[in-house]
Amino acid sequence: MKKIVSIFIVLITMSFQAQSKKWTLIECVEYALENNISVKQSELDIEVADIDRLTAMGNFMPSLNAGTGVSENTGLSFNPVTNNAQTTTFLSASGNINVGYTLFDGLRNVRTLQRAKISILASQYRLDKMKDDISLFVANGYLQVILNKANLKVLKSQNEVTLEQIERTEQLVEAGSIPRGDLLEIHATDASEKQSIINAENNITISLISLAQLLLIKDYENFDIEDEGYDIVDSSIADKDISEILAKSKETRSEIKIAEQNVSIAEKDFQIAKGANLPTLSAFFGYNTRYTNTTSFTQIIDPNNPTVTQQIGVVEGTGQSVVSQFPNTIVQEVGADSFIDQLSQNDGIGYGLNLNIPIFNGFATKGNIKRSKVNLMRSKFQLEQAELDLESTVYQAYVDAKGSFKSYEAALSSLESQQLAYEYAKERYDVGLTNAFDFSQSKLRHDNAKIQVNQAKYDYIFKLKVLELYFGIPATELKF
Repeated sequence: MKKIVSIFIVLITMSFQAQSKKWTLIECVEYALENNISVKQSELDIEVADIDRLTAMGNFMPSLNAGTGVSENTGLSFNPVTNNAQTTTFLSASGNINVGYTLFDGLRNVRTLQRAKISILASQYRLDKMKDDISLFVANGYLQVILNKANLKVLKSQNEVTLEQIERTEQLVEAGSIPRGDLLEIHATDASEKQSIINAENNITISLISLAQLLLIKDYENFDIEDEGYDIVDSSIADKDISEILAKSKETRSEIKIAEQNVSIAEKDFQIAKGANLPTLSAFFGYNTRYTNTTSFTQIIDPNNPTVTQQIGVVEGTGQSVVSQFPNTIVQEVGADSFIDQLSQNDGIGYGLNLNIPIFNGFATKGNIKRSKVNLMRSKFQLEQAELDLESTVYQAYVDAKGSFKSYEAALSSLESQQLAYEYAKERYDVGLTNAFDFSQSKLRHDNAKIQVNQAKYDYIFKLKVLELYFGIPATELKF
């Protein structure tokens, strides 16, 4: 009984720990990379490319085929062994083995294998890009949850100040120091703040659900994240020269590597198409044999009368007959040889070379060559476009990071000013030198300044991480 109770307690504890687990950003990114459907599809693309490589390797190996057949014939049929027509019922069987090997095919097999290897590399780069994109999506969703939680803390903290002011204002109203309208004004502020708190809590719930859906986690109610310890860790990337970041991105970013591999694939396709103009030389070897259970007929010497005398001519002038003795043969039915004996008696071997020289096929080869050449040119243009797009994107990320840092500094400066203004308004309100409306307006500006600092901070963190990705830092190694 004690053992059962202990197990029950352990299960309850594990369940509680699972429900109270708070996910870190690294855990979210790693979980998304393992479970995201788009990532899994990209991994399947690599498997398909590897299958193509295996198929291309198989083109260098000889082909081996074996066949056999069994049939029963009734009536007039040709004996497959004697090739004589006979009316009977017999069973026949045949078997063959054929080997073929391509000696030369215009190097198309070589180019196909090279293309398959390049395709695997391109699929891997597409997977890397997909992982970077998913990591950014997760990081953006994660930081959105943190921002919403930070805003909620600001609203709750300021509402606590408002509740304290209500209590103090009630005392001043009862003492007749200030009019009751000031108390009503602060109550209205409290109601507005509570509404903002409810909206902030809803925003947290919605952002958590969005993040959980991105991670394919269905337990929305128990899903939560670790919202402590995320700050601007290192801003040295933003201090680098844009040319250095751009050069690094061209070396490491998957967009350029994918476009480069696509050019290489198009070049191989062009070479494969041109190879169709060259002759194809192949070798073959074949072995076949046959069996039948039908009887046959043969002529043998009559043991009872081995010879027979027959006239072969006459002597000219005398008319005397000329005779001679001949073997006296009779027809005898012979049974079928054994299966094993017939396999060796009836076998045959064939081997040789096949040379196929393309001369004219309705411009099909010429059209394929031109089409592959156009695709090669298109892929080169796409590489140039990818380089231009990457340059534009890196410049935009650099400008965004610089701009968001300035916005963050401006928000901090504004908060500092609003903090001083709020403290001054509070002091004046406490001694009755200002009314509740003016004080609530000052407090509202102070609250908004804190929220704007949160927004500017996490916006800068995210854009800084985007810039770090373009500098070649892997998504799983980003520090927050």
